[in-house]
Amino acid sequence: MTFRQCAANYIATHEAGWRNAKHAAQWSSTLDAYAHPVFGDAAVASIDVAMIMKALDPIWSQKTETASRVRQRIEAILDWATVRGYRVGDNPARWRGHLQKALPPRARVQKVRHHPALPYAELPAFVARLRAVGGLAPIAFEFLILTATRTNEALRAEWNEIDLDKAVWTIPGERMKAGREHRVPLSAQSVELLERLRLLGSTSWVFPGNGDSAPLSNMACLAVLKRMNRRGLTVHGFRSTFRDWTAEQTNYAREVAEAALAHVIGDKTEAAYRRGDLFEKRRLMMAEWAAFCLGAQRPASATAQPK
Repeated sequence: MTFRQCAANYIATHEAGWRNAKHAAQWSSTLDAYAHPVFGDAAVASIDVAMIMKALDPIWSQKTETASRVRQRIEAILDWATVRGYRVGDNPARWRGHLQKALPPRARVQKVRHHPALPYAELPAFVARLRAVGGLAPIAFEFLILTATRTNEALRAEWNEIDLDKAVWTIPGERMKAGREHRVPLSAQSVELLERLRLLGSTSWVFPGNGDSAPLSNMACLAVLKRMNRRGLTVHGFRSTFRDWTAEQTNYAREVAEAALAHVIGDKTEAAYRRGDLFEKRRLMMAEWAAFCLGAQRPASATAQPK
């Protein structure tokens, strides 16, 4: 069995458990670009450290994130091949106690690139300008800001996910980065926005694209930024604006803000014990956030919000 054949078998075996077809496509494309040209047609039993290094060395410093994923994928395929009996011995692509001695850690070579974010003090003026643009994309953008959600989560929202009476939007796990269902408390401003759209819409999409058969493109909000002459910003950066606001302008605990952003708890012990989603605390926080976005002053009582 060649490495290429093992890779194809591994992907075919595991893709049913992956969240979407895009994930399988990413595996194939990265292996085609970086692993297969070096040792794709070699017998999987013959793969050694020298071959792995030949594939990783050219990209480790320049494309560190990609190189790290390629290494992990090679390691997984070689483990699969070993279990299936196509090779024996240690895995030459393993990191701990092995390649970590030959390659610098990602943290030392990878430049952290933060999404350009609007300072929160400028947000009310931005939202006011956004409302003056006109069209569906600016409304979708405002909804994305009010809910602090990701572009794909907001633009692919469907009406059957939203309960306007209870002011709750439940995003299914397959559309979440972490792969699990996420409940979003809807502020009064968000509900008002949705009620206006509900009267106009006739499709399953909250923000339908051209022809109503698909949602707005992920580029729609970016196009709005260009129309507003704010090319230096990114759509994702507004989540950072929200996070900065919660940290500097409220007393809400860190975990409440992180839950609103649907971030995964890094500490496994903490994650094991925290079963709830802090929904009611998040509802209070998102109501404050929406009021701030639309230019309202925070009430004095807000400084005493529970942690």
